[in-house]
Amino acid sequence: MLDFFQIKQHRIIFSVFAGLIIVIMVIMVISGVLTFLGRGKTGYGNTNNNLIYFNGEGKVYTKPDIAFVDFSVVTQGVRIKDVQEANTSKMNNIITFLKKSGIEEKDIKTTSYSLYPQYVYEESKIPQISGYQINQTVSIKIRDLTKVGDILQDAVGWGVNQVNSLYFGVENDEQLKEQAREMAIKDAKAKAEKLASQIGIKLGKIIGFSESGNGYIPIYKEGYGVGGGSASPDIQAGESEIVVNVTLTYEIK
Repeated sequence: MLDFFQIKQHRIIFSVFAGLIIVIMVIMVISGVLTFLGRGKTGYGNTNNNLIYFNGEGKVYTKPDIAFVDFSVVTQGVRIKDVQEANTSKMNNIITFLKKSGIEEKDIKTTSYSLYPQYVYEESKIPQISGYQINQTVSIKIRDLTKVGDILQDAVGWGVNQVNSLYFGVENDEQLKEQAREMAIKDAKAKAEKLASQIGIKLGKIIGFSESGNGYIPIYKEGYGVGGGSASPDIQAGESEIVVNVTLTYEIK
């Protein structure tokens, strides 16, 4: 049998526990009311299920006016000093040739220079250094596209033994990007109006805008051969594609 004091103690514990449950329930109810009221607000950072998004794409085609070429001089040898001297001599001759061909100094840029040892591997033995290799890479801009083939051909004669990539682009493309952006916005708005009429909704104002793919898609010609032959390669620039994608965020009335 519980005495008087034990019964009183149990009643106090029960009262405290019941009070905590009531406080938790009140907090949950208040939180739910605030969430419900917040659904009517608009703008970023607020809960709003009455939004709809539409994507649009704009493309503009244009003739390239500049070529970008990345090429390397790779030199191997037994002694570091000999490899460095040979590679430097070749690259200096190539730079001189490029400048004489009309390429300005600002359009010639060294993008990488690496020197590393070469090893001989034998079973059950520690790898031994057999020599060294230097790889120096230069990126150039060719503004006269009629010279691309000749420059590539003659650069090989001066010591280039690896052409990493050739691609064409548009140097000043801001106006073309604006045209593509305008087309993308029109495309997104047309999709919005069409869907609204199909499913019977009313669109409100545009409250959000984002853009991606702001640039042109260059035409690549990778791995250009460095084999023999006296004729210059026939390089065709083709067209460059300026692509802009946008997303419009509408309110639903």
